[in-house]
Amino acid sequence: MKSEPESYSIDDLERDGKTDWTGVRNFKARNWMKEMQVGDQVLFYHSNSDPPGVAGVAEICAAAHADRTQYDAKSDYYEPKATKEKPYWYCPDIRFVAKLARFVPLQELRDSDALNGMLLTSGKASRLSVQPVDKKHFEAIVKMGSK
Repeated sequence: MKSEPESYSIDDLERDGKTDWTGVRNFKARNWMKEMQVGDQVLFYHSNSDPPGVAGVAEICAAAHADRTQYDAKSDYYEPKATKEKPYWYCPDIRFVAKLARFVPLQELRDSDALNGMLLTSGKASRLSVQPVDKKHFEAIVKMGSK
C-alpha cells in the first residue's frame, strides 16, 4: 500500500496504531483491497518521496468496507454517485506491525533479482496505490529491510 509520507507515513500509522485506508480511487486497486483478509500483511510504501520505497509492514485488521470519504461532499474523495446502499469505493483497516530497520528504496527493489516479476518493479500497475505482492517478494523485501 502506497502513501505519500507528508499525507500519512509509517510514523503516523505507528502513532495511530491503526487506520482505515481511505481515498483509493482506482477500480483495480479497490478490487484488490476487497480481496484482502484479516491477518494479511502489507508493505507500507512511501511514494512521491526522495527516494520512494518500503518503510514498514502493516496488517489488515478489518476487511474492506465502504470508504466513508466517498459520502463527504467536502472531501477530495467524494463520489456523488455513491449511496450507502451502493457504495463505489471500499477500504480495509490496517494496523501498524513494524517499521523496517532500514528503508528500502525503489531503485534497490528494481535492482534486486529476487523481485523479478513483481508488479511494482516490472512497470505493470507500478503506479497503483495498492497492488498484490507474492509471498516470496514480500519476504525478500522484509529481509532487505532488516539488514
